[in-house]
Amino acid sequence: MLTAMEANLRLLAAYVAVARAASFTGAAAEMHVSQSSLSRAVAELERLLGAQLLERDTRNVQLTAAGVETLRVAEQIVSAHRSGMKELERYLLGESGVVAVATLPSVAAVLLPRVISDFRLRRPTVTLRIMDGLEQVVLGRVLSGDADFAISTVGSASDQFEHRRAASEQLEHRPLIRDRFHAVLPEGHPLAAREHVTWEDLAREPFLAVGPESSVRRLTDAAFAQAGASVTLAAEAGSVATVGGLVTAGLGVSAMPALVLPLMSAGPLVYRPLADPVVDRRLDVVVRAHRTLPVATRAFLDLLDTFRRELRDLPPGVSWNRD
Repeated sequence: MLTAMEANLRLLAAYVAVARAASFTGAAAEMHVSQSSLSRAVAELERLLGAQLLERDTRNVQLTAAGVETLRVAEQIVSAHRSGMKELERYLLGESGVVAVATLPSVAAVLLPRVISDFRLRRPTVTLRIMDGLEQVVLGRVLSGDADFAISTVGSASDQFEHRRAASEQLEHRPLIRDRFHAVLPEGHPLAAREHVTWEDLAREPFLAVGPESSVRRLTDAAFAQAGASVTLAAEAGSVATVGGLVTAGLGVSAMPALVLPLMSAGPLVYRPLADPVVDRRLDVVVRAHRTLPVATRAFLDLLDTFRRELRDLPPGVSWNRD
């Protein structure tokens, strides 16, 4: 007996049609094939299985015991195949699947919710998976394939590490937004009375910073250096929320990009644009070079680009990058 694995889907579908119709003629009409081709398909299936499945006479078709069990299994296989193909079709049309986004926490919490809300109206059966983290982790998610794309900072940060130079060659960047750095001050601080604050002004105050692994820290360090100001760290924390709490308590001042400000603290804080120099954080969409993205992911990126081109509303201090 030949292996039953050789009983392909065409033979099983033909058998199911004949068994359910209890007639070769009826099944042939339903499948729009000739009766002789169905007869050959059933005979081939019987040969492969080494068992008689149907008892035939001039009028009727009866299932043998083996035929009943074969029908049960064949229907499961045919049904699973049809269901799987429908699901595959939906995936290929971008109507199902997962859009995996790796991004900075400020983007995940402030920028993306508006885009996701619009996207869900258009494609409600697509799942969004958001993986937020620091810049190096976020870009690593794209390089490893865990994420379809990232929204992250770009610039000189990557040049600090040899392995990042190699990684950057595997990534493509698409301009998205810019957000300006602001001084973060406790309520009642003397600098809060000013319309703008300089980096040199901040350097005279106890400064509260995020950790050195953060892209925000890299940019603040560079801004102080450009201003020729030497800053004294009063404290260093792992999250912007912690820094916000320390500023609220009056332990010092800080500097954060505009998109981060809503995450700082529920306490009374004052934000003032920083100048001399004006520092904008650039955030790009980052994809792996030469990778074909899923249809649903491409649809999400198209929608995000529509937001950019149409200049949809953004929080104060944040602007779409039109480069």
